[in-house]
Amino acid sequence: IKQKKRHMGDTKHFCPVSLKENFVLYPGLQEHAAKYKEKIYYFATSEYRNKFLKNPEEYVAHNEPLQAPPLRVCLLGIHGAGKSTCARQIADKLGIFHIQFEEYLQELILPKTKRKVGPSSDEDHEDDNKIPEELEDFSQTMTKTKTEKSKQEVELTDEEEAIKANLMDNRELPPKVLDKIVADWWKKEPFRSIGFILDGFPRTSDEARYLSERGLCPDVAVY
Repeated sequence: IKQKKRHMGDTKHFCPVSLKENFVLYPGLQEHAAKYKEKIYYFATSEYRNKFLKNPEEYVAHNEPLQAPPLRVCLLGIHGAGKSTCARQIADKLGIFHIQFEEYLQELILPKTKRKVGPSSDEDHEDDNKIPEELEDFSQTMTKTKTEKSKQEVELTDEEEAIKANLMDNRELPPKVLDKIVADWWKKEPFRSIGFILDGFPRTSDEARYLSERGLCPDVAVY
């Protein structure tokens, strides 16, 4: 039965526990409904409903209306589609953060790798100053020696290796690595209060499922 709006709780059809604890508007389900002070509240899960019933005053409005979370946008698309260009324009217009996912991953390992990694970073940019043939073998030997030395000096953590493998070979990041990267944009300041447009994530169905399982809901996804 569709309830009249005046009988709905402060969060309307959104889960009040998800709003309070995760600061996201998560649509509740009628099968997880409860009544408090003659108002009906919908919840994302039965656990959240039970949590609400134990202490409902923690999740309802008192002197002021409940604060709605800021806008969170996921911008998806293939490489070269113009995501970053559009994302910058939208972020500037709405006054929210622009997070370029792959660039953010690069920044996490850049202090150790000293250069960007991945197929897009391996393109050769030829110029007119070519190495003379007689010095070519010597130059290649020196470059190889430097590369081997740098590989020996740089030791990446398991998380950093996972990020590098993602950038180099497009291997999926494990949930434990995503937990340390993605969740902060929903849960920590200043992103939590200002909002963001996330450029290039999620990229796979598993990553989309990850967001859903963690309760990290965008307000809109644009392809």
